[in-house]
Amino acid sequence: MKVISVVGYKDSGKTALVSALVRKLSEFGGVGTVKHMGEQRLNPAETDTGRQFDAGADIVIGITGTETTGIELVSFSRNSDLEHALDLLCDQGLDFAVVEGFKESNLPKIALGDLKGVSNVFFRMPENVDLHEELTASLVGMILAQPDHYTLEALIKKVRKNPVIRNAGAIGTFSGIVRELTGNEKTSRLEFEKYEPEATKTLDRIRKDLKQKEGILEVLIHHKTGIIKAGEDIVYIVIAAAHRTELFPALSEAIERLKAEAPIWKKEFTEKEEFWVHDREQA
Repeated sequence: MKVISVVGYKDSGKTALVSALVRKLSEFGGVGTVKHMGEQRLNPAETDTGRQFDAGADIVIGITGTETTGIELVSFSRNSDLEHALDLLCDQGLDFAVVEGFKESNLPKIALGDLKGVSNVFFRMPENVDLHEELTASLVGMILAQPDHYTLEALIKKVRKNPVIRNAGAIGTFSGIVRELTGNEKTSRLEFEKYEPEATKTLDRIRKDLKQKEGILEVLIHHKTGIIKAGEDIVYIVIAAAHRTELFPALSEAIERLKAEAPIWKKEFTEKEEFWVHDREQA
């Protein structure tokens, strides 16, 4: 799922730009949105969903519409964050997520006006600019070039949609997470950097090689970058195989080759120090 954030000051045209992007991106696939609401509330206290939420429910789903007008599901989550919201959209199989606000995030951003203090801005444009077709199409092209956001559930769904699944007898997954405790040493977070496009080429080569093995039908690998906190996911591997005896060796080979071959560097932050793991291993 491609993710883009639109940021700017109040009344800078964020909502208009988000709407224009959603309309254009919907030509390429399913689109979801996330809006930073501040203290606003989507489910007023006087509604049934509002009362249920206030009663202590963590998630309330409202179903609206009829057979003729369609059905819409709206989810309200207590203490949810941006990452959780994006994971929910990704798990639904959407192809794009357009985020309005969240200027402090590490997401790739389109910034409106002279907004300061934002990172990872790949395009800056004037406030309330004329959103003509040529500009919108250009922005969509930039969005299509952004890295993908994946969840394990989304990758499994992708494998299940592959026609080869009719020949599969098993789907196996591997999830690598940030280990917090190593003996008496405590790690707070890791930081990963990819050397592109070589990292993507390496992962594609590993996938291709594994799919040449007897009984291996599909292989998907996704490695996250940036800061990942203790206990959070780093890498996902999903493999569909004709039989379980073919599956497990392929999973093991996939992770070992990824660690040995992919130009992905890891920086570790412990209570005592921070260091690039590759440099220490080469010392």
